[in-house]
Amino acid sequence: MGLGCMMIAGHYGQADADESTRVIDAALDGGITLFDTADVYGGSQNEVFVGKALAKVRDRVTIATKFGFTRPGGGGKGPGGGATAAMGVDGSPAHVREACDASLGRLGIETIDLYYLHRVDPKVPIEETVGAMSELVKAGKVRFLGLSEVVEATVRRAHAVHPITAVQNEYSPWSREPEKMFGALSELGVGLVAYSPLGRGFFAGTLNSYAELADNDNRKGYPRFKAFEENRHVIDQFKALAERRGCSAAQLSLAFVMAKGHGAVPIPGTKHVKHLLDNLGAVDIVLTAAELAEIDRIVAAVPVVGERYADTTLLQA
Repeated sequence: MGLGCMMIAGHYGQADADESTRVIDAALDGGITLFDTADVYGGSQNEVFVGKALAKVRDRVTIATKFGFTRPGGGGKGPGGGATAAMGVDGSPAHVREACDASLGRLGIETIDLYYLHRVDPKVPIEETVGAMSELVKAGKVRFLGLSEVVEATVRRAHAVHPITAVQNEYSPWSREPEKMFGALSELGVGLVAYSPLGRGFFAGTLNSYAELADNDNRKGYPRFKAFEENRHVIDQFKALAERRGCSAAQLSLAFVMAKGHGAVPIPGTKHVKHLLDNLGAVDIVLTAAELAEIDRIVAAVPVVGERYADTTLLQA
């Protein structure tokens, strides 16, 4: 399990810097070595925070970051919510080089361990973008390459230019699109990093209504959260199964992702140490075939209402 660092930038409501530092320290103590950020999180300040927090253990952690989104002025909250409308995508070779140098500076490191294209630029052939990314590997600025929110055909085209180490796609009990390319990922030797494995907190079981979301919580802009009442049946049944299993709803969701994902590495994010520690407990949970089937039944019984993003151009390409 890795740690997704977007939430410590305040993407889901206000974050506390001291508590966020404790989250990273607790993650290290718990054995987590993969830390995932992006140049767009927190108006680019997330990379600065993560770099400083991990400086003392740089030699024993894997730092992953992403590039590709652009935003006038460089501010905002990041992908997904209302602020996304002002964002663009740039996969040009020039931007590849500029973004990498900027991320290296903010992170305070000489080499990025895993560098993702955050979203495919429809204006630039994936071969050109990945070709430029491969030059970063040759220059020693990046170790491994990844793609985020992509479909099988895109992975195959990119992999033909330079080996792709990981695909980071959303994967949770109600976001199952990556299952369509499990075979291809296995064939190519590409790992799946599952972002939002808790359905952006929906499967953590701690949210009871849409009204509980703070005004500065980006989830207020997500269609699935706007349709919270229509989707309530999913979490109610999911929480009931977790209770029967003797674990938290978050642990059940993460165990599901790890069991179904053919070696998928989930990167749940959190702003609180108590939630991090709860998440870590999922690695000890082995779900039975009957339990996996029950989760499938719960999600499939009534169609999920709402797209994953308000801006459907952010979906897989």
